Amino acid sequence: MPETKQASQTIAFQGVPGAYSDLACREAYPEMATLFCPSFEDALDAVNNGQAAMAMIPAENAVAGRVAEIHHLLPHTELHIIAEHFQRVNHQLLAPKGATVEGLKTIHSHVHALSQCRKLIGELGLEAVVCADTAGAAAEVAEAGDTTQAAIASSLAGEIYGLEALRSNIEDAEHNTTRFLILAREPFDPDPAKGAVITSFVFYVRNVPAAVYKALGGFATNGVNMTRLESFMIDGKFTQAQFYADIEGHPGDPDVKLAFEDLNHYSREVKILGSYYAHPFRHLEKAASES
Repeated sequence: MPETKQASQTIAFQGVPGAYSDLACREAYPEMATLFCPSFEDALDAVNNGQAAMAMIPAENAVAGRVAEIHHLLPHTELHIIAEHFQRVNHQLLAPKGATVEGLKTIHSHVHALSQCRKLIGELGLEAVVCADTAGAAAEVAEAGDTTQAAIASSLAGEIYGLEALRSNIEDAEHNTTRFLILAREPFDPDPAKGAVITSFVFYVRNVPAAVYKALGGFATNGVNMTRLESFMIDGKFTQAQFYADIEGHPGDPDVKLAFEDLNHYSREVKILGSYYAHPFRHLEKAASES
């Protein structure tokens, strides 16, 4: 379906207005309108059918780990990864107007957000109530209007649903950051001369001894840095595995070409999901780890 002028300025995400994905979309692409979708598949479909130009999907969180559902979807999508975005997660303690910290009894949020704010929940002696997502929890608390109830969500959710922040940045870990992937119908071809490039791909190894070792050996021997490697079952079978990987470099780089030749030789299938510029967060994180 052809993309309309309105769709060309729209980016889709999974969740409801005020979700951290919504916040990430607005920060990365402030000129675009956001389109909320019930599921990750719906967000990707919105791009496929021309409702949106791009979709922003969370891939991993520094505290909660990988978003497994995404890695099961990526091998089957016809979309391409064209960028990445790292979003710092700053949880807010949100409550209806007139509420006080001392008067709170329950706190509502997504299970991961609740686990990421255990110290404050324990300190205040609150009963945790698990919700489908953070922004949805904020909406429910706002609708109830009960000053004994609070939600853990983003500052954007507080603005949208008219809640006050009783405490800010309440997460236990200061490094709580989510990495998002941005997907579009057409691939992007970054110029390595203009900045560091990341390439993402999936592959399936043959079920033979040392298959993964041999398949990945080319990256080591050719000096290609692999920044991420994840494995997943295929169709629930313990004897078959799919791998998702990120490397530093462009598929056209000589060393990367040689590494992919080895990978293709020892794999049943290799699919490049996209090449894109490395987000500045990577450089800052590397500099911090080396200081």
